[in-house]
Amino acid sequence: MAKLFYGTDVSPVTFPDRLLAYVKVITATKLRRNESFTLTWTGDPETAGRSAIWMHPSIPLRFAFDSVEPEKLVGEYLRTLADQANASSGLVVDLRTWEDDENGVARTTAPQIAARRPVRAVRAA
Repeated sequence: MAKLFYGTDVSPVTFPDRLLAYVKVITATKLRRNESFTLTWTGDPETAGRSAIWMHPSIPLRFAFDSVEPEKLVGEYLRTLADQANASSGLVVDLRTWEDDENGVARTTAPQIAARRPVRAVRAA
């Protein structure tokens, strides 16, 4: 499990490595543009309900991954999450179902993309 250290909190938030890789790419893109947003997650077995944090360029962040190699990310799912982060509700992920969501986006967009260009995965930095 990957860890997100937020602000001065010493207790990290844990996410699956690939999911945190998506969050990292979106966060880096938005904060580089000086755009703040909320990150909300549900399905954490240690926390009932939902949790949310305000992502802002002035708040220190550290992403720690178990995997040495960068994760391969699905471009269409990354775009879906980025669009969500741009909405007023912010980026919302469910730790229980995000892989199904990722697979669903990849499956529904693959035929459309195949007609234009080959499907390719992107690597998180």
